[in-house]
Amino acid sequence: MSTASTPQAAAADVTDRPRLPDGDDERFTGFGVLGLTFRSGDCLALRVMTGTSIGPAYRAVWHRAPAGDWHMFVTTDPEHSCPRYFSAAATYERVPEIDLSWTDPARLQVRIVGVLDWNLLLRATPATRAMSALGGALPDAARRSDPFLGAMGPMARPMLRTGRMRMVGAAPNRQRFQVVPTRIWRVSASTARIGGRDLGPIGPLDRQIGLGDFWMPQRGLFYVGDARFSAFDPAVHAAVAAPADGLAGDARQR
Repeated sequence: MSTASTPQAAAADVTDRPRLPDGDDERFTGFGVLGLTFRSGDCLALRVMTGTSIGPAYRAVWHRAPAGDWHMFVTTDPEHSCPRYFSAAATYERVPEIDLSWTDPARLQVRIVGVLDWNLLLRATPATRAMSALGGALPDAARRSDPFLGAMGPMARPMLRTGRMRMVGAAPNRQRFQVVPTRIWRVSASTARIGGRDLGPIGPLDRQIGLGDFWMPQRGLFYVGDARFSAFDPAVHAAVAAPADGLAGDARQR
């Protein structure tokens, strides 16, 4: 596991030395924001997959609008990125770049030119340090165990005050997933504008939201870790849904 002490250093480690878990399923490693809710009803998430078993490294931003619609911005084709698993519940578009810059070891800026301007301040807490110690020490058998990972979510809930969390379950396109965060930090402050609209202050929603069995934490979390999804089976899993006409323009107005 990484022993980097700051979010920037941990992200750099998994970028410079991506280490995929063993297996014959669809595997990912990287970092990002599990989810961050705003009092406006918006939610943002970030996925920076620095290594995958099904294609090139990529970046993705997920946005949930107050009306409840989900949209994903991805830097590679949808068959090899997040829409492969989530397009049954979210629209998407490919963008040329999602820019990341660290202004100090705990401050991250995320930009999509003409679309998104997102700033994050991250910090460690006693609870995130405890969960990081647990996640980083898990043996391989535990990382692949549905019962063990299924117990981690309820254990993390009171410690991190995130509301419901699931480390194992089904994505909207019906693939099974396992998520193993190995390092975690709290998002202590954030500002964001999307399509020119200020999302306002961060905060928990009146009703927790999710995509399939993947619940967005009610308090933002930055993570480094791994994920697994079932190998695609056309007899069982939904294929990537086609994007709607005019989607790019619509998404910029969300």
